[in-house]
Amino acid sequence: FTGSAFGSAAIWQYESLKSRVQTYFEEARADWMDKMRPQKRGDFRKQVNSWWNNLTEGQRTVTGIIAANVFVFCLWRVPGMRRIMFTYFTSNPSSRALCSPMLLSTFSHFSLFHMAANMYVLWSFSSSIVSLLGCEQFIAVYLSAGVISTFVSYVAKMATGRFEPSLGA
Repeated sequence: FTGSAFGSAAIWQYESLKSRVQTYFEEARADWMDKMRPQKRGDFRKQVNSWWNNLTEGQRTVTGIIAANVFVFCLWRVPGMRRIMFTYFTSNPSSRALCSPMLLSTFSHFSLFHMAANMYVLWSFSSSIVSLLGCEQFIAVYLSAGVISTFVSYVAKMATGRFEPSLGA
């Protein structure tokens, strides 16, 4: 999984750089069109765009991860989703689903405080680590760390004979 994550991140990084270079040249040719286009309206939209544009690249990257974690947290609160959540969003070496929970449990938190603390820490160092690695490599590190820590959890559970499900990376 880790090799695939970093390989995909390298391809994504290359394609992103290629797209930015193409966009730069296209924008240079199309500057005069900006004067012809009508301006977008809406105060709320302007506020959201202003907030988003003031974020660092790392904070924008982590915003997607935080949104995924909040979404999964909300799914835990839907009673009809509990069975699916326990099957695919908790890690347990005795479960019938072994591989997908290794990744999906990375986004799973049952306690609001636990999720908020994890997301705060992630937000706090996101700018520096993304500026060092790039957003693509950072996401590969995040996902790989989640899968590797779940694998270590599987090994520890097998060694101790405790097979209860766990959440998170």
